[in-house]
Amino acid sequence: MFKKRSTRTKQGDENHNTKQGPLPAPPTTPAPPAPVQRPQLVFHCQQAQGSPTGLISGFGNVKELYAKIAECYDFPSDDILFCTLNTHKVDMNKLLGGQIGLDDFIFVHRKGRPKEVQITKTEDALGLTITDNGAGYAFIKRIKEGSLIDSMSYIQVGDHIERIDNETLVGRRHFEVAKMLKEIPKGTTFTMRLVEPQKAGFANIGPRGDPRKGKKQGFGSGKETLRFKANGTAEVVEADDQEQIGIDNINKLLESFMGINDSELASQIWQRAKGTQNSMDFAEAIDGSDLEEFGFTDDFIIELWGAITDARSGRLK
Repeated sequence: MFKKRSTRTKQGDENHNTKQGPLPAPPTTPAPPAPVQRPQLVFHCQQAQGSPTGLISGFGNVKELYAKIAECYDFPSDDILFCTLNTHKVDMNKLLGGQIGLDDFIFVHRKGRPKEVQITKTEDALGLTITDNGAGYAFIKRIKEGSLIDSMSYIQVGDHIERIDNETLVGRRHFEVAKMLKEIPKGTTFTMRLVEPQKAGFANIGPRGDPRKGKKQGFGSGKETLRFKANGTAEVVEADDQEQIGIDNINKLLESFMGINDSELASQIWQRAKGTQNSMDFAEAIDGSDLEEFGFTDDFIIELWGAITDARSGRLK
């Protein structure tokens, strides 16, 4: 039917051309409007051990950010262990996670000295909280006071866990590393290869004690932030105090239940809770997403839901 209609139209056009001469040129389709170009966000950056200030822009996730930093300073991107915001110190409260304030100053911590430590697991728990840099390196976020690892002064917060015995952990997520350490039988002796961040003298590394000490204020704490999304893009959002409180408390639960710390993961859990009205809806939202791979228990889901509802109602401050 469509071919026949096209033929008739063509024949009519030919007759018309014979009598009337050439047809005028068909009207041109107006070009679509050019996309609105948003101003490119530019962030200031330095190497934590000391360097000139660099300008970083044009990234949508952590891996792209590391690539831009490496390009700026001309070193391999896999040389980066992690970044902190607004302080050059290894301050785990200032880690770059799933978002950056638009006026935050980025400090990049590069690989330093490797070291191997032989450990005999005399307790069920080693006392470690593990996090990762979003690009394949898991590292120590916190050491529990009085724990087995706390008695080993050469193991420090910020150390990348590169290998356990002969098994490399490069490319493993933090929850995988935490699970491996937890499953080592009590009484086992194993070797852990660590890589510490580069140091410039002794000024850059703060004490292991109270994490609230040594904070450096001043670079900025604006309300607008660049948030990395799970699909690999980034967007500028207004900071929400209620949401941030909820994310912080979800992160505390991740540490308590799983021995990991990940503000981006906590943010994803918070986002999955949006639109849910009870713990069953929330559990279904988790099971229907990429978060299912974490295998959260029912008890943990209930704890998460409690933190979310407390934050929504303003009970958490």
